[in-house]
Amino acid sequence: MNPFRISARRALPARIGAALTVAALAVTGCSGQAGNSGGTGAIDYWLWDTNQLPAYQKCAEMFEAENPGQEVRISQTGWDDYWTKLTAGFIAGTGPDVFTNHVSKYPQFTELEVLAPLDELPATAEVDPEDFQEGLTDLWTGPDGHQYGMPKDWDTIGMFYNQDMVADAGLSPADLAGWSWNPQDGGSFEEIVAHLTVDKNGVRGDEPGFDKDNVEVYGFGLASAGGDNAGQAQWSSFAASNGWTSTNERLWGNRYQYDDPKLHETLDWFFSLTDKGYMPRYGQFNESEGTSGQLASGSAAIVPDGAWMITAYASSEGVNVGTARTPAGPDGTSKAMLNGLADSVVKDTDNPDGAAQWVAFLGSAACQQEVATAGVVFPARRDSTPIAAEVYRQKGIDPAPFMAPVEEDNTFYVSVTTQGADVTALVVPALEDIWANRLPASTLNKTNDAINVLFEVEE
Repeated sequence: MNPFRISARRALPARIGAALTVAALAVTGCSGQAGNSGGTGAIDYWLWDTNQLPAYQKCAEMFEAENPGQEVRISQTGWDDYWTKLTAGFIAGTGPDVFTNHVSKYPQFTELEVLAPLDELPATAEVDPEDFQEGLTDLWTGPDGHQYGMPKDWDTIGMFYNQDMVADAGLSPADLAGWSWNPQDGGSFEEIVAHLTVDKNGVRGDEPGFDKDNVEVYGFGLASAGGDNAGQAQWSSFAASNGWTSTNERLWGNRYQYDDPKLHETLDWFFSLTDKGYMPRYGQFNESEGTSGQLASGSAAIVPDGAWMITAYASSEGVNVGTARTPAGPDGTSKAMLNGLADSVVKDTDNPDGAAQWVAFLGSAACQQEVATAGVVFPARRDSTPIAAEVYRQKGIDPAPFMAPVEEDNTFYVSVTTQGADVTALVVPALEDIWANRLPASTLNKTNDAINVLFEVEE
């Protein structure tokens, strides 16, 4: 299991730290960017994912060969320190020229005018948005119409499961492929999860005498109440297929909707799986180990997770891992959140032409195919997806459940709004309280009011 990829989609929860960061950046204006101490021919590129580092080093070598006189210097810092180091670099004028960006962060950076609009830089403006999976360029386009990130990869959410446990329970992959759920009785999804749950006496969750307080194998694993805030790799697919959207607009909304009864009934049902003994209790497993640790240890039969974790699951020793789509919901569809990282150019770089050329190359077929063959993520380009898919198949994992929502346009976006750090700081404890203390999900109404006050002040 790779801790960097597990945390790669998480947003910094420290509200106070985020506020200080914003204040500091606002005061300095991020002026005097001087990351290129080696001259205009040097391009400092920062990223956090150690697994992707080798592929991007090869991309840098190819870029330098095609662009004599340009040098790409790559720095990798783990997620937990990445954003602090990045912000400090902006303030001190020692930051990068180009960096891997996250959708939970870039709205703040656009407000502070840290990022260069890629559509205004000749090299990046020439890149065709149609080269990328549908929706990825939109994800990185601000409310002002400017593009602030070159798509580098994409991911959706699916289910990983222990094929041997499923077979031993008398179930088949077809049972999981056709499952569905509803907030009243959980549908065939809950039936399957109950049957896969086994207590310490060997009694299944749907059999008489099942001891829900002494469970050996949970039918469904869970490690976090909701990730950053929108339940990306936890419950977002269930809520979306029940008609919930996190904000009032698909992108750049100014009102959150955690007060929606559709979300409440989804969460009340979802966390009731814990009450029934089919899903772990809050804090029962180490969150840093993720759901992959639960599947690997045999503590859970099925777990939800993102496509960025495919290689980690493929590496699970002693576990025959299968994949399935999220269950179809009341709207009749299987939904999955679509997210994607991107590369951004720092506005005050002293090598704007070189930085833009590097970012354009990062989005090229040559570089993206190199990333695809590494088998760590689905690259953003359409023509690179089949390459990555084949690599995953060779590793023994079927990637189709993660690709299907994109192919069928059954995806929805991760929340992209201003005030991201504050939203996270408010929602995460509220979700944890619901799971830990089994409060009704309607308690999110107060949290939602507090969140939307932020946008009223902003206006």
